[in-house]
Amino acid sequence: MSSAGPQEARNIAASTLADLGARVRAWRARRGMTRRQLATDSGLSERFLADVETGKGNVSINSLELTARALNIPLIELLHDAPRPALARVQGLLARLDDVQLDQLHGLLSARYGVANIEGREQRIALIGLRGAGKSTLGAQLAAQRNVPFIELDREIEREAGTSMSEILLLHGQAGYRRYERRAMFRIAEDCAKGVVMTTGGSIVSERETFDLLQSHFYCVWLKASPEEHMSRVVAQGDMRPFDATRGATMEAMDDLRRILASRESLYARADAVVDTAARNERQSFRDLERVVAPATPA
Repeated sequence: MSSAGPQEARNIAASTLADLGARVRAWRARRGMTRRQLATDSGLSERFLADVETGKGNVSINSLELTARALNIPLIELLHDAPRPALARVQGLLARLDDVQLDQLHGLLSARYGVANIEGREQRIALIGLRGAGKSTLGAQLAAQRNVPFIELDREIEREAGTSMSEILLLHGQAGYRRYERRAMFRIAEDCAKGVVMTTGGSIVSERETFDLLQSHFYCVWLKASPEEHMSRVVAQGDMRPFDATRGATMEAMDDLRRILASRESLYARADAVVDTAARNERQSFRDLERVVAPATPA
């Protein structure tokens, strides 16, 4: 498959600007503001706002931020379609909750509205976490012990697309990659209805729709470790990229790893169970993993 051509890209950009202009007009009307008032409050020219509202403006993130402030709304309101009224009311309530309350509510909603009740979900185990957590090693052992297939999602994505991961990203970008990822997950859930152990890429949790899909069809276990252990295990596997150059490059790679782990920690924590492999040998970690998953269904 080929990527979008220049004309298609221009059409997409024009559609995006038109949608953005419609949202600005709608919010201005909702606020009862004239275009001149919005120009005065935002510090932007009335001509520029007219171009934005008709889908002709070359909009920067700074001008969008100024427009949102003048309208007294979060910037995100200008970047996505208005939710259904009922959903907007729920979102208003959610905005008042802290992270702990949101995690508790997620568990309640999942149990009440079907995630926990999807047939066979607890027998389809997905291991999540950063590289070096032990997903492949422990996952293969668990699959053998349960007598179910062991699947690496990355390989199935390549199979779905008919090409390598690097080519998927080059040809189709992140959006295309995630489409293949979701297709592969659906197929695995369907083909392995009675059980499977699957490893996933570390970034899967950062894509909300994809992670929600994963959680709805698979019992997720976060294999957790410290940044230092992640790094040392990756290098032990033969990947010397973090140490290719100078000590400065090594420290930079470690800093990047810490930032990635910190940014994803609350997402990984949404897993059904957590196995902390820090300071644990392979045998101990496998026993911990066995304890947190449901017993295998007899064949």
